[in-house]
Amino acid sequence: MTPLCAARVSRQTSFSRSTHPITHVSPQVSSRVPCAALRRTTQQVTAATSDEAPPAATSQSSLPAAEPGITVLGFVGTGIMGVPMAKNLIKAGYSVVVYNRDSAKCKPLEELGAQIASSPSEVASRATYTFAMLSDPAAALQVATGPNGIVSGLSAGKGYIDVSTIDVATSQLIAAAVRSSGASFLEAPVSGSKAPAEQGKLIFLTAGDQALFDAVSGPLASMGKAQYFLGEVGAGAKMKLVVNMLLGSLMTSFAEALALGGKVGLKPADVLEVVGLGAAAAPMFAVKGPAMVVRSYSPAFPLKHQQKDLRLVLELGASVDQALPMAAAANGLFLTALHEGHGDEDFSAVLEAVLTAKESQGMEGLVSQWLKAGGGSSKQ
Repeated sequence: MTPLCAARVSRQTSFSRSTHPITHVSPQVSSRVPCAALRRTTQQVTAATSDEAPPAATSQSSLPAAEPGITVLGFVGTGIMGVPMAKNLIKAGYSVVVYNRDSAKCKPLEELGAQIASSPSEVASRATYTFAMLSDPAAALQVATGPNGIVSGLSAGKGYIDVSTIDVATSQLIAAAVRSSGASFLEAPVSGSKAPAEQGKLIFLTAGDQALFDAVSGPLASMGKAQYFLGEVGAGAKMKLVVNMLLGSLMTSFAEALALGGKVGLKPADVLEVVGLGAAAAPMFAVKGPAMVVRSYSPAFPLKHQQKDLRLVLELGASVDQALPMAAAANGLFLTALHEGHGDEDFSAVLEAVLTAKESQGMEGLVSQWLKAGGGSSKQ
């Protein structure tokens, strides 16, 4: 008989003596499964976190679980990611109230049964739990705390889940404002772009109030394939920036491989096939490669957002005195592509910057270019 074990398994990492729990919940896993399968899908690990004191958690020890057909959910920000995410909530049976400053972008959701609100505040006042997917830290802070913002519609018993990719300081500011209203807060940036959002296969990197994480596990499962609780506010933002630093660096290296292959006379199809069969194979290369070789960049993850994330990564690295030369070089190329007008195209359009770069630039030249352009300045 196959032994059964508890729903979570613990292990230790060696990055730091400072520890906080990280809970990974896979929506497909029941509370009792064979141990071997459980270790592949559900785990609790301990990892390093900042020594900075995060905003204090709310005193609410529990919140009602979101239930299809009963709980009203809010969704603010219906762009490339927000629309498919909200669609999956509607398909799962939740009542959904939506808002976007361009109300026309809410129409596809209205046709599926969503109700359109006139402001973020109205969304939060009508919903028990409100999600938001916004473009950058400034937008996230404005929508949460500005006039008619989400915070003004919150109260005790409600929760706000920010799934945007923002920096730690902004996330902590929003958390403090939300908690001052008596509501709970969860940062939950996602790993994944348009296609995973459409397929309900996002990965949620959450931190903040554990009670809210537990309460919205159903909606998160409707939109994603996995959800991690990483501890105090800021941990989710850090994890997302680490992931997107790697994503941006990988894409620039892949673009260079395609560019060099073309310059030396290799067939693009051969390059893609050989890379796909070897140790360097990656799902991103298989998905993006065919479109890149014909220089087509339909946006799944806009280049301007990848550059924003690299800027935030470099600021994070500077704050802990960690040199990130590869990320800085990648950011230089993304800045070039941005300045050349590719910001609204897919982030794979960084290939255009690679194709126009001079050999003499090299890494040092790109880092120099990044510094001249403002480095980690929020103006970029």
